[in-house]
Amino acid sequence: MKIFVTGCNGQLGRAINLQYKDAEDVTFVNTDVADLDITKVDQVMAAVKAEKPDVIVNCAAHTAVDACETDWDNAYRINAIGPRNLSLAANEVHAKLVHVSTDYVFDGKGNRPYTEFDATAPQGAYGKTKLAGEEFVKAFAERYFIVRTAWLYGDGKNFVKTMLRLSETNDEVRVVSDQVGSPTSTKELASMIAHLIPTDNYGLFHGTCEGVCSWADFTEEIFRLKGLSTKVNHITSAEFAAAAPRPAYSVLENYMLKLTTDYRFADWHDAIAEYLKGI
Repeated sequence: MKIFVTGCNGQLGRAINLQYKDAEDVTFVNTDVADLDITKVDQVMAAVKAEKPDVIVNCAAHTAVDACETDWDNAYRINAIGPRNLSLAANEVHAKLVHVSTDYVFDGKGNRPYTEFDATAPQGAYGKTKLAGEEFVKAFAERYFIVRTAWLYGDGKNFVKTMLRLSETNDEVRVVSDQVGSPTSTKELASMIAHLIPTDNYGLFHGTCEGVCSWADFTEEIFRLKGLSTKVNHITSAEFAAAAPRPAYSVLENYMLKLTTDYRFADWHDAIAEYLKGI
């Protein structure tokens, strides 16, 4: 099996490679923005036709949520046009497409976990462009898995490492406590994607670790596991004053996964404990 990865240097791109590190029958074509501009359809077509992969995993995205608010055109190019181009190219070589999306497609005003059947209502540029990407994949790709995830951390820049870095020079940190979700490790997400790839179980899936917490709760667990005494001061989203709106309620239910497979994600407590042992 040949897997073509976009955004290979990102957290999930690295985790996908690691997932198959012992698989002798899997080869990778790893690309990142320096190698391939997914917003250019001719480039994408040429690269995919040359390699003829069995699977394309799109880990590329404009994920700087605040920056998207003032960079709409670029956000649409990367988050919407890119997936469209990859869908068209996948069809040319009869490849499966795995496209990674986000909890930001919802308004975050709910009070129960969102399933794949709930209405979307993105509030900011990031969520709107990512939803547009989903729609392009649905419209154009012949064989696809759309996987929505949230609060992702792995090998690379992420919230966990930011909190640990802050704890080195601060006795206290201020962390938002009125946004809740499910912290998800890239290892868990890569494992779920690897479970789907060999199947014909196409469609839209949610993929997050089990359980719910706030960013402040998550930080306290990180510090507890690392034996740190840094105090976590709970603040509101209004006090944090980010440029782009964040969903207050970001919990995704892995409903389709549970209905159609026997695959289950780890609880977020177990996943973060495992991750912290390795950093």
